Amino acid sequence: MSPHPVLCYHRVGGPLELGVTRVGRAVFARQMTALAKAGWRTLTLAQFAQRFQPGNSALRIPPSAFLLTFDDGYASLAQYAYPLLAELGFTATTFLITDHVGANNTWDVRYTWRPLAHLDWRSVELWRARGFDFASHTASHARLTWLSDARAADELGRAREALIQRLGASAGRAVAYPFGAADARVQRLARSAGYELGFGSVRANGGAMHVPRVPVYLWDAWSVPLGLRPDRLGSVGRFVAHLANRCAVGTSVMQGLGARVSGLGGRESRRPSP
Repeated sequence: MSPHPVLCYHRVGGPLELGVTRVGRAVFARQMTALAKAGWRTLTLAQFAQRFQPGNSALRIPPSAFLLTFDDGYASLAQYAYPLLAELGFTATTFLITDHVGANNTWDVRYTWRPLAHLDWRSVELWRARGFDFASHTASHARLTWLSDARAADELGRAREALIQRLGASAGRAVAYPFGAADARVQRLARSAGYELGFGSVRANGGAMHVPRVPVYLWDAWSVPLGLRPDRLGSVGRFVAHLANRCAVGTSVMQGLGARVSGLGGRESRRPSP
């Protein structure tokens, strides 16, 4: 386990889904409360970044400290997660899909009966003023490893520019790669776009542009999330999370098929009548 691990949640509370990324409100509250009582502390993104800066020692950071992150930026976080964290003295970093801030999750495969709303900029700015960090999850949540250099650079650069424009320079520090997918080419493109940190999947290589994270999924309902457990159960949990993350390739395939179908429909509608 990393000396300062990174947990990755997606949804907290809200409607049930057919997928595995939703964590119940009671489970999340139990986990965060248990961690606070056990002496764990959360890191800001700037504090976490210090471990990668020359001349700075990770020993300055308490051993029982972790980076708490949320992917996608769902609106339910402001209702069910952030207030609890603030009450416990915790903070978190949320990675936003900038094209969908204030909109529904039309980028995703439909796992719920109704589309899910994302945080809007007003909520983001409110919670940022209270000490929460926000960073990039790219512009549209495309799998970067499947894109050309030009398209991947656009996803990375456009998101970073939007964040800096709305929130300031520090919001352009980090990117969480969609689906945790980032090879050497994508890492290079992210660095060229101006990012200092890049967050990947469970088995990322540990460099500044490929920081490993452990997702917290539906079955991770213990008081201490599996990603923070140093025992054998924690190892098994991280392995299962890795497998689940690999299965997310199916979501990318469905997204691609949906985009092709939409494109064909658009071309048919523009075809002149005989």
